[in-house]
Amino acid sequence: LHPSPLLSKPDLSSPEHEKEQESQENGRLVADSVAEKGQKSCSGPGQVSNGYPSTSPQSPREGPGAGMDRGSTPGAFRTLVVQQTSLDPPRETWSKKMDFLLSVIGYAVDLGNVWRFPYICYQNGGGAFLLPYLLMAVFGGVPLFYMELALGQFHRSGCISIWKHICPIFKGIGFAICIIALYIAFYYNTIMAWALYYLLSSFRATLPWTTCNNQWNTPNCTRYLSTDLNVSWTDNSISPAQEFYIRQVLQVHLSPGLHQLGWVSWQLALCLLFIFTVVYFSIWKGVKTSGKVVWVTATFPYLVLLILLIRGATLPGAWRGVVFYLKPDWGKLLTTTVWLDAAAQIFFSLGPGFGVLLAFASYNPFHNNCYKDALITSSVNCLTSFLSGFVIFTVLGYMAEMRQQGVETVAKDAGPSLLFIIYAEAIANMPAATFFAIIFFLMIIMLGLDSTFAGLEGVITAMLDEFPHLLARRREWFVLGLVCVCYLGALSTLTYGGAFVVKLFEEYATGPAVITVVFLEVIAVSWFYGTTRFCNDVQLMLGFAPGVFWRVCWVAICPCFLLFIIGSFLAFPPEVKLFNYLYPFWTTVLGYCIGFSSFICVPSYMVYHLVTTKGTFKQRLLKSITPEASGSSGPQRDTIVITNAV
Repeated sequence: LHPSPLLSKPDLSSPEHEKEQESQENGRLVADSVAEKGQKSCSGPGQVSNGYPSTSPQSPREGPGAGMDRGSTPGAFRTLVVQQTSLDPPRETWSKKMDFLLSVIGYAVDLGNVWRFPYICYQNGGGAFLLPYLLMAVFGGVPLFYMELALGQFHRSGCISIWKHICPIFKGIGFAICIIALYIAFYYNTIMAWALYYLLSSFRATLPWTTCNNQWNTPNCTRYLSTDLNVSWTDNSISPAQEFYIRQVLQVHLSPGLHQLGWVSWQLALCLLFIFTVVYFSIWKGVKTSGKVVWVTATFPYLVLLILLIRGATLPGAWRGVVFYLKPDWGKLLTTTVWLDAAAQIFFSLGPGFGVLLAFASYNPFHNNCYKDALITSSVNCLTSFLSGFVIFTVLGYMAEMRQQGVETVAKDAGPSLLFIIYAEAIANMPAATFFAIIFFLMIIMLGLDSTFAGLEGVITAMLDEFPHLLARRREWFVLGLVCVCYLGALSTLTYGGAFVVKLFEEYATGPAVITVVFLEVIAVSWFYGTTRFCNDVQLMLGFAPGVFWRVCWVAICPCFLLFIIGSFLAFPPEVKLFNYLYPFWTTVLGYCIGFSSFICVPSYMVYHLVTTKGTFKQRLLKSITPEASGSSGPQRDTIVITNAV
């Protein structure tokens, strides 16, 4: 922007002082012109109601009354392009639209799409499961996904500071989300450390989980390949892949349970250190750097999935796995468990409520079409889950054919064991096993990395927006401190009993808490902030308002959808078991306490806000549920900066 002579520093003893008076006169003229437009929600083409400038520049024809002064020179006119703005530095934005889309897809498509969806699908009726899954996606998951993208893009704030614009008393939701994100970082990255250990072990001609003559093997180890015709598989047989995972990578046999975790595995500690180093240098500069990294981490898994799908489809017995995966059992639709699993799967797959979608969308241009983005990214996520089922079950059918067992017997493992035992063993039996092992475990790491980028970026954006004067110029140091905290918190998952800790965090510490938090978020936006006001915000951004379907979903269907999950979880708490270890009752209590430690932020902040707000109780309550206008105080409203003058 070229400075105008009107903005030059005045000298009271020179003719420039007259120019200052002229600029003040023009400023008053502009202010009067803005005032004449009435106190509307949209105060002009260059300004939108939430206090942020529009992305499109104002042309002279858009507001002639606001920028012309014909009184000084006959037959001539001057145009002032004015913009109300903040004295704070402009908010960072994505370099390209594709950076944003790949970041959201990379966040939504994670390890759960590869191992959790195929397992839940065949467990709940195969092809019949797709019906409740799609219904839960259409009426629950996608509306929540769309709502968070729209909220983040309109208010341009992280998950903490955004609440002053929605419903201030619910600000504790933002702090709860940040704590939940930390808990997830404590255990989620450990799974990538396991994958890195496998990756480093794959750079050899004979993969170490294919033989039974290693120091970690037991007499029950049975090497059973398609070429070993003289070897029979019994109920006591243990595959070398299972022993490598349990006894060498995890070393879980050295820990009796959660009451005695044992020492930290130095190999896994180094692997996790490398993972967090990559994470730090990918996100330390903001979305400008992470937006470039996801071009690799979000696209490479699709290439590998395609290669593995083609390879799996050519294996003998692959058709058995596909039939088992998709054969519908319509009778299971009458059970509550199927609908609960469908709701939980779509919720945790799309990932609303973790503060990530709010953070990513806040870096978008104001008029970006987040409605189309929500539909594209959620569709890609669901299709990826469906595709992953074929990738997994073609290989499981091959394993069943090789062992001469049923697919249900081979596929009894769920979660990480499905990848690190069953799939790893299947890869070892393929020609060019080393190549397939390397790309497969690289894919696992990539799937986890971009989800970690997103989770931590949600926390970083929230804290930088809440404490800008303290942290805005110290982002690199804050990110370093956050990564160090996550690494130290993850040390318990690197012990000999670390797999038990991972399972505890996954089942109890994060799931119920985040669902409850999202339920409160929907209530706050739909009922307190108001669906009408929210739809007006969306119309201001996109040019069209959400239809009746979206309004009904936000007001009624989504809260019921989330209440259904919460109620089912409380009524039927899962029986947690890992390998042969059945979690005792005190571990369940411990898990709920960890989950409650994050949720306690919500009622605690409500009490704090009511106590610290001035006035009678009724005045405090009204002020607590009344959103603050963006930029209603401070320089954002009071300062008129003339950015250009012609």
